[in-house]
Amino acid sequence: QVQLVESGGGLVQAGGSLRLSCVVSTAFRGGAMSWYRQAPGKQRELVATITSVGTTNLADSIKGRFSIFRDNAKTTVYLQMNSLKSEDTATYYCNYYFGRAYWGQGTQVTVSS
Repeated sequence: QVQLVESGGGLVQAGGSLRLSCVVSTAFRGGAMSWYRQAPGKQRELVATITSVGTTNLADSIKGRFSIFRDNAKTTVYLQMNSLKSEDTATYYCNYYFGRAYWGQGTQVTVSS
């Protein structure tokens, strides 16, 4: 069974940076990796996606501030978050789609203004 484990969340001041990591328990065989986030009272939204060949897609709200990249050898995907804003406060979830969707448990990011 595929398992995803996120880490790297925490409390940071506005303007600061965090790097989230998501380790996948199986070798990448293809498929896309994504980060989603969900703020209290809001729907889960797609933040960033990276395909098996490295093509990335970022939500407009985080373009220029966040980046997504993957290390296939470590079966890990990262979300580098810079210039954080209070509106980035949310629980961030890792997603791996290969035939079906697999989810991590989430990691909390809190940005204080």
